[in-house]
Amino acid sequence: MKAEVEALVDELKRLRKAGVTRVSVSEAAIQSLKKFSKVASVDANTRAAVLDSIPDRVRSASVKDFDKVLLETKSETKKAAAKQTYGAKLPRPPRILLPNGDKRERWEFLRDKVLNCPTCNQRVKPGKKVVFGVGNLDAEIFFCGEAPGADEEIQGEPFVGKAGQLLDKMIAAMGLKREEVYIGNIMNWRPEMPTPTGNRPPTVEEMNFCLPYLKAQLEVVKPKLIVALGATAAKGLLGANSFRSLRELKGQWQSFEGVPVMPTYHPSYLLRNDTKRDKRSAWEDWLKVMDKAGLPISEKQQGYFL
Repeated sequence: MKAEVEALVDELKRLRKAGVTRVSVSEAAIQSLKKFSKVASVDANTRAAVLDSIPDRVRSASVKDFDKVLLETKSETKKAAAKQTYGAKLPRPPRILLPNGDKRERWEFLRDKVLNCPTCNQRVKPGKKVVFGVGNLDAEIFFCGEAPGADEEIQGEPFVGKAGQLLDKMIAAMGLKREEVYIGNIMNWRPEMPTPTGNRPPTVEEMNFCLPYLKAQLEVVKPKLIVALGATAAKGLLGANSFRSLRELKGQWQSFEGVPVMPTYHPSYLLRNDTKRDKRSAWEDWLKVMDKAGLPISEKQQGYFL
């Protein structure tokens, strides 16, 4: 029986990875699992939670209608999640008036304002940090991500996790160092979740609230161009309804506040899709960035991932 249950668990993991969130379970199978769970000393509350997670309409669906019912249930779950709100309603986006002074003085004023923003701090988990941009204030290239993740909210710095490590490697492949560019996010805090783990894209309201802080960073740095890392960052800059899929404008120059924007893959996408084709596609975008920034491009760089 143990081998069969282990096989079942493996199959459920495969389905979850494929995006399936609900499965139909026969009464006979449920009874068998109950018997095994007693032998394995599974907590009764855990058993009940697993069984209760299967909607009645899915559990009772016939073999003939199962796929249809499952798809309908999945669609309804997604729509409900899209309507989910997190925390209290956000106030109006802040108005940022930068003081006179040099870049460093204006940046430190802005950094202090963000780190002490009541709205940002109300949405940061206990013991975590608001995240502000870092880098060279005279940078010609401004890398813009969507929101902090688990590693970022601990260190209070953008792109320091696995995606950040890949970003650093890609910057190095350009012939630059992390310290020579500027890196920021649309969001200043990690979007809230109803569970302790996991990430979600920020809502339009959340991005609109934080956008003035990003604009102020751009006003201080005055980069020659912006690299929008991922669809969410691109929508935060270009508008939530500006496109449906990143592929519609990936690799094509756009504009934000008069600054050229190159939408491209987020490093986390490349970590999930570790193929030569995707890497080359992303690198071609970066070659365009290098060209526009006036960086030298060697023959070796031209041939990366071919």
